Amino acid sequence: MSTHHKADLLLLLTTLLAAAGWIFSREAVQGLAPLLFMALRFLSAGVVLAVLGWSAMKVFSRTQWKSACLVGAVFGSALTFWILALEMTTHVGIGAFLTGLGVVLVPLISLLFGDRSGPYVYLSIPFVIAGMACLSLDSEFHLGLAEVFFLLAALLFSFCFILNSRAATRLPALPLTAVQLLVTGLITGVISLLIEQWNFNQPPAIWGWLIASALIATSLRFLIQTRGQSLAPPSHTAIIMTLEPVWTALLAALWLGETMTALQFSGCALIFFAMLVNRWPAVRAWLQHR
Repeated sequence: MSTHHKADLLLLLTTLLAAAGWIFSREAVQGLAPLLFMALRFLSAGVVLAVLGWSAMKVFSRTQWKSACLVGAVFGSALTFWILALEMTTHVGIGAFLTGLGVVLVPLISLLFGDRSGPYVYLSIPFVIAGMACLSLDSEFHLGLAEVFFLLAALLFSFCFILNSRAATRLPALPLTAVQLLVTGLITGVISLLIEQWNFNQPPAIWGWLIASALIATSLRFLIQTRGQSLAPPSHTAIIMTLEPVWTALLAALWLGETMTALQFSGCALIFFAMLVNRWPAVRAWLQHR
C-alpha cells in the first residue's frame, strides 16, 4: 500500500471517529457546561497519551515543544470560538457549514506557507462548498455574533490543520498529539473557570459519554489523524476531512432519529464527487489499470 493510500485510510477513519464525537459530545453537554466538558475531555485524553508517549516527550527539544504547543494553542482557541458559537447559534446546520469552510480554506492558506497544490485540488473546492451547503444550509442565513465566531473558528482550524501537518513530519505522532490535547484542555479549562459554573453532580451516563469522548473521539481520533497527516501534504488530505458532516448526518439519523432530505443527500453526493476530483490522477490510473 502506498503512503498516500495509507494517509487516505487513516484520515477516513478519523472522519468516522470525529462524527461519533458529535454524538458523544451532544449527550455529554446535557449535563456538563460546554467549556468544562471540553477541558475534561482534552485534559484526560492528553494525560492518557502522555503516559503512553512519555519516553519520547521527555527528550523533546525546546523547538519541538514550541512546535507542539503552538498547534495546541491554535486548536484550543478554535475550539473555544466553536463551542461558544454552538451555544449561541439558533441553527446548527449553518454553524456546521461555516466551520467546515476551514477545511476548504486549507489549500489556499497553504500558499502562505510556500506549499503548492495541483490543479485538481482547486477544481474540487467548488464541489465541496456546494456539497456542504446542500448538507447544511436549509434556512435563511443571518450574520450575528455566533456566525462570526464560527468563521473565526474555521479560520483557526485551517491554520491548525496546516501547522499540525508540518509538525507531524518532524515529531512522533503520539507525543505530539499528547502535547496538543493537553494545551487545548488547559486553554478551555482556564476560560471555563472564568465564565462558567462548575457542577460535577452528574448521573453516571454523562460521565460515560465523557469517557467515550476522551478515549475514542479524542485520544484515538487525534492520534490517527496526526499519523495520517504526517504521510501526505495538507492540500492533499484536507478534502477527505469534509466527509465528517456526511458521517455525522448518518449517525444523527441512526442515533437521534433525525431525517435527511433529498437536498442533504445531494450534498453527500457532491462531497464524494469532490473527493474523486481531488484524487483524479489516482482514480484515472486505477481505471487505466482496470
